[in-house]
Amino acid sequence: MRYLPKSPADREAMLNAIGARSIDDLFGPIPAEYRLNRDLKIPRQMAESEIVDWFRERARENGDGYATFLGAGAYAHYRPVIIDALISRGEFLTAYTPYQAEISQGTLQSIFEFQTMICELTGMEVANASMYDGSTAAAEAVMMAVRLTGRRSAVIARSVHPEYREVLTTYAFHQGMTLATVPFAENGRLDLRALEKAITKDTACVLVQSPNFFGTIEDVSAVAELAHKHGALLVVSIAEAISLGILEPPREADIIAMEAQSFGVPLGFGGPYCGVIATREQYVRQMPGRLVGQTTDRNGKRGFVLTLATREQHIRREKATSNICTNQALVALMANIFMTVYGRVGLRELAKQNLAKATYAAQQFGKHARVLFSGAPRFNEFVVVTNEDPYAINSRLLGHKMIGGLPLRKFYPELGNASLWCCTELTTRTSIDTAVGFVADSAQSARDMKEADVEELAR
Repeated sequence: MRYLPKSPADREAMLNAIGARSIDDLFGPIPAEYRLNRDLKIPRQMAESEIVDWFRERARENGDGYATFLGAGAYAHYRPVIIDALISRGEFLTAYTPYQAEISQGTLQSIFEFQTMICELTGMEVANASMYDGSTAAAEAVMMAVRLTGRRSAVIARSVHPEYREVLTTYAFHQGMTLATVPFAENGRLDLRALEKAITKDTACVLVQSPNFFGTIEDVSAVAELAHKHGALLVVSIAEAISLGILEPPREADIIAMEAQSFGVPLGFGGPYCGVIATREQYVRQMPGRLVGQTTDRNGKRGFVLTLATREQHIRREKATSNICTNQALVALMANIFMTVYGRVGLRELAKQNLAKATYAAQQFGKHARVLFSGAPRFNEFVVVTNEDPYAINSRLLGHKMIGGLPLRKFYPELGNASLWCCTELTTRTSIDTAVGFVADSAQSARDMKEADVEELAR
């Protein structure tokens, strides 16, 4: 957005219009001792051309041209150029949150179509538009399960994104909810025996992520059977939405909490993203956020209305299902356009590319390091354990304009030198082979050092 300064004549006209003699009059209510009577100590003014150049230089510091193997809930996918061209139109950009809902027919139709496509993808009957992101959607879904069941605790898989679990812990503390964590098995999936022991009569829901934080696809049917046997609901979190292009949707779930960032939303230093909750129609009145419906007017013409809006902005705070205070409809529109551009066939092909590249990468890494959790199917992420600290390997990769996997010691110290690697359709075979080469060199160096130590002891 351009900054358009006002001329002295413009300022004088504005002051005359409001009946003020000078700008100082506007600050009259402020006691004199608290006013600043000197110019601000800021750098000299820059010309517009200089400002543009300065921001271009800062933009170049963002890592353009780097290959990335980072995933862990935020994924680097190709964004069709049509997305920014459409969302920049004034009727979308300035009407992203419909306070006077029924006059914002374009925005309401976009939300309605978004809800429809999300339902088709997830196998659910209703979906909202939308939550802040995947982490808050997961927390809201658990609170929704608490309201539905009247129970006050939840069982969480340790393979759920660690930061999602941190957000949920914050929500739970202030809601007076009890959380129990269930470990993962050797294949990376939720330990079903531990799950059955963890579920109690006060368990409102079981929360799992699939594909989970390690990229492993959970046995949702088995988890659902256990949860439902004890009267608990099943909440499934989906951090990588592209997986739905090829995976069977978790229809056994009662509530799905999803992050739609992969559908054309830029990484953007962590946001804004697009969280979604989808559920069964019988639970719709406890679903937070907004729900848009389709109807006809008195002339039989199709129209869209805000059917449910159980937010504190619309009803009394204590009656609201959520304290969410904004709407992510503009970001949801990005996902809308993305899903429309790709379609069913395109989304499936995109998911197959992600799967194929991750499979190839895991096979290559496995020749020089240990790839964990190979006993269960995975999507586009996998865990690699190296002899060397992954931070050291990543440091060398940066010198070649490559961002390595996410070290996991902070979240899972028992895994040692493990890191989470991700491949998307943007990951080239050359990048994979180069990264594997660095891991191979690291493994060889470790072997050489070990042999040298053995020789030294032999002497």
